[in-house]
Amino acid sequence: MSLLTTLNEDIKTAMKAKDKATLDVLRLLKASVQNEQIAKGEDLTADEELSVLAREMKQRRDSVTEYKAAGRDDLVEGVEAGMVVVEKYLPKQLDEAEVRQIVEEAIKATGATSAKEFGKVMGAVMPKTKGKADGALVNSIVKELLK
Repeated sequence: MSLLTTLNEDIKTAMKAKDKATLDVLRLLKASVQNEQIAKGEDLTADEELSVLAREMKQRRDSVTEYKAAGRDDLVEGVEAGMVVVEKYLPKQLDEAEVRQIVEEAIKATGATSAKEFGKVMGAVMPKTKGKADGALVNSIVKELLK
């Protein structure tokens, strides 16, 4: 079942349950997927759908960080609730130990020895962690291990 089909079914469910907060997030997700489809001119692959969801999650993480820095705890709650909804559509997230293991394997495979080869390692790691780990976490682990 495609992501759009799943989102449409969940939108119907949220409408019947009168769950406005979930409904708003689902509609935003659906709009993002549809906009990506329109831009591409054809249906999205599962990988591309995952990219859209990862981008949506990243936007919400960034918003939470900014709202907390600005002292807007009232807005943080709403965005975090939206993150819970988006997480349902993402694959299981990798923990730090799993990401560290993937990075170590990539460093061995690429033969990287210094921070100058950061891009080479990230290029090897990101396809394996796409949608499964936060890019900032991957970035920090790569930097740490290349020191």
